Amino acid sequence: MRKVIHIFAILLISFSCRKSDYYIEIESVITDLGGGTGTVTWTKEKSYIIDGFVFVNDGQILTIEKGTVIRAKTGQASLASALIVARGGKIIAQGTQEEPIVFTVEGDDLQGSVSIDASGLWGGLIILGNAPINAEYGEGFIEGIPISEPRGIYGGEFPEDNSGILEYVSIIHGGTNIGEGNEINGLTLGGVGRKTIIDHVEVISNADDGIEFFGGTVNCSNLAVAFCDDDLFDFDEGYTGKCQFLLGIMHDTKGDHMAEHSGNSDGYLSSDYTVPVIYNSTFIGHSEGENYMMSFDFISGGVYRNSIFLSNAQGIAIEYTPEFNSFLQIENNQLAFENNIFYNIASNYEDSIFVLHPDNGSSENEQNFLSSYFSEAQNIIEDPGFEYVHTPIKLLPSSTEFENLAAYSSDWFEKVSYKGAFGSNNWLEGWSILWKEGIVE
Repeated sequence: MRKVIHIFAILLISFSCRKSDYYIEIESVITDLGGGTGTVTWTKEKSYIIDGFVFVNDGQILTIEKGTVIRAKTGQASLASALIVARGGKIIAQGTQEEPIVFTVEGDDLQGSVSIDASGLWGGLIILGNAPINAEYGEGFIEGIPISEPRGIYGGEFPEDNSGILEYVSIIHGGTNIGEGNEINGLTLGGVGRKTIIDHVEVISNADDGIEFFGGTVNCSNLAVAFCDDDLFDFDEGYTGKCQFLLGIMHDTKGDHMAEHSGNSDGYLSSDYTVPVIYNSTFIGHSEGENYMMSFDFISGGVYRNSIFLSNAQGIAIEYTPEFNSFLQIENNQLAFENNIFYNIASNYEDSIFVLHPDNGSSENEQNFLSSYFSEAQNIIEDPGFEYVHTPIKLLPSSTEFENLAAYSSDWFEKVSYKGAFGSNNWLEGWSILWKEGIVE
């Protein structure tokens, strides 16, 4: 009887999934032989195991039911496993607070069998779209996928492109290295468009960046990233979306920046600069070390308002060179920090928080400008009133009454009366692994 069920399952999938030659065995191992997943629904009644690179091809829709757990086989280089939504494909992963969707490594029982800070055990989730990117030909080839795979191309001319939905999703223990320092981010968004919905997503313990945006226009809310080996958030290649309610927590002994901002490191630079607009973030950094809290390079910009920045030994580094001058983006109103709270950043003095690098290319006038800019932009140095040194981290401020709030620049943003990512409610409660593990409350 077991053999009959196995054959029936293969036949059912082969005939019901358009242009698909992946298969699900009895143990629900998913392998892509070139045809992608097909248009299919993964349900919480099955335990799915991704084996190798599995694509949602152009024209296909992968729906993942709330409460579903997707695990991936371990392996490096050609044996890496990841789920990739190609241009024109869609993922509909709508978890709920009560039943989130989880991506993790094979063997993780979500009950402590894998340490919370274990990283690099599988690949990650990659979503590629048709929205604009800052690249010479309007397209790029996403990092983390072998150059021989044509489904790794992203970017296009459609800012309103729609790659699907991610809601109440946890991605943990990813970041496999496929060779020559080419790791996979926890969540990679390449040229993802504005009609894609991304909210209530967390990435924990990824060996590369937590979430990286390669161009695109997608707006995101309620994102949490913690304990990654590289950057928590990385904004590149002309990303111009909006974000609100971001939480970042650095590991005590590893990781680089809380946020990195870049243009196009290949040397192609157009006026399509990287300028994310971000409100209501809470970033908790390294109390020791030489890594900057944030960096701005390759003429990138970024706008941060009504946010809280805590505990980092170095401040915000702004590139100042003849070729790649992010400092000029301040004058262009494309790089701004306004109405934020800083505490225990650098030496905890105004003139130490913004710095130019390399410092041998600037004059005293530019550094003096940055020192005065801090207070003129209504940033303050003040204890925000919540516990963040020991676990559990208490993310809710002692008071939700804040003065000098920056006005919200778009109707897309939720208009709230507090600074940082949390008011009187913790939006991580119930669904987040950070919350379930007792790391935050």
